[in-house]
Amino acid sequence: MVSGSGKPEQEWQEEFANVVYEPGSEAEKRLVRKIDRHIVPAIWVLYTLSYLDRANIGNAKSGGMEEALSLTSNQYSIILLVFFISYVLFEVPANMLLTRLRPSYYLSGLCFVWGAVAACMAAVNNYRQLAGVRFCLGIVEAGFAPGIAFYLSSWYKRHELAKRFSIYYTATADSGAFSGLLAGVITDNLDGFCLLKGWLLPLVVPCFTWMVLPDWPSTTKWLTSEERFIAIQRLAYDGIGNTAIGKSDSPSHKEAFYLAINDWRTWALSFMYMLATGAQTIQYFIPSLVGQLGYTGYVKQYMTIPIYIVALVGIVCFCFVSDIRKERGNYVTITALIAGISFIITVAVDNQKVKYAFLCFAVAGIYAVCPLTLLWVSSVIDHPAEKRAIAIAIVNGLGNSASIYGSFLWPSNTGPKYVQGFATTTAFVLTLAVSAQILKVLLKRYPSQGLNDDLATVKHVKDVDAGDSSA
Repeated sequence: MVSGSGKPEQEWQEEFANVVYEPGSEAEKRLVRKIDRHIVPAIWVLYTLSYLDRANIGNAKSGGMEEALSLTSNQYSIILLVFFISYVLFEVPANMLLTRLRPSYYLSGLCFVWGAVAACMAAVNNYRQLAGVRFCLGIVEAGFAPGIAFYLSSWYKRHELAKRFSIYYTATADSGAFSGLLAGVITDNLDGFCLLKGWLLPLVVPCFTWMVLPDWPSTTKWLTSEERFIAIQRLAYDGIGNTAIGKSDSPSHKEAFYLAINDWRTWALSFMYMLATGAQTIQYFIPSLVGQLGYTGYVKQYMTIPIYIVALVGIVCFCFVSDIRKERGNYVTITALIAGISFIITVAVDNQKVKYAFLCFAVAGIYAVCPLTLLWVSSVIDHPAEKRAIAIAIVNGLGNSASIYGSFLWPSNTGPKYVQGFATTTAFVLTLAVSAQILKVLLKRYPSQGLNDDLATVKHVKDVDAGDSSA
């Protein structure tokens, strides 16, 4: 393998064998800025397109799709549900695949395929066809969000992650706001052909992002020998193992899966992320909730935009502060409490403007708590990289399974107050707030046992396999 300077990998490793890594050096800062320029804008654009294809179903529903396809409330919930069934089932296999492939090709390729699938929505004639397209969309998108979480954790230190991930995760709010803007324009002036143009963007963008995204710290050819050395050593210094994915001593998929499912932290974080994403299913009903406040037509679509703008501010502020303070648990609790208290006020008061304001705060709290919870996985399950990839996929997959039943929390017959949906999501976020503090205590009492124990477990799995094969 050849480095960015043209030297074989063995040569540049020997060249820096006696060099001591200096945290916070100017060379490291330059490297981080260089990585940021290549990674952050590219994944933000890709995720914006992903979430736009996934989440604009809510705007389409209130913008005329419900009448055009004669959808009932139950049928709409089924359309939401089937996406998450396929999304959950394919997450772990997709992240297993990523550890053996080039991220630049893999992540960009996913975008291209889901663009093609999403474009098929323009041709559906009934809810069954729409549900089928959404199921296929879930298969393709399953590898992207957990893949990005793992990909970023393979380039950034623990307390550099939230800043970058928050910028990436603002795509959820940006795409929601853009969906409202696009739906408002279409509802007011245009026809559905413009939607098809929007769905075609994912077919064009990945033709450029694969050229921008780096692969792994040890295999990116446009990094110099010194930059590759720093990229690897800075992660090792932070306790993040196996930055050279696919090395001969890396655990197999089976071994990494065994490590992930036998770590109690995987299941604790899965439970917490299920609470977070269960509450986040409100995003698919925001246009309907806004409509209950008296807004109609294109004004209703436009009034969803400020909600997502407040959510964007919440994501960035809380994630940046979390990195600066080097703390996850307390900020999970704070953002969950903001959401829970805001939900209670939204239901309790009658003033429409107050309801709207606290709906904004509630959505902001939910949108901030989701990335903070998911990023906690990379902070506590750091090695080996293959285990981290599968643990992230399990947490993200099981977390999003909450959306399967979450899509039934807001039936239209519970309006205008939607007490059922608000009460359930309030219970979710308040339980999450308490769970974060419990997990903090448990992590201190039962810290990670280290890489050697994981390697011993891998050896045990290999010995068992060898015994089975000899038998």
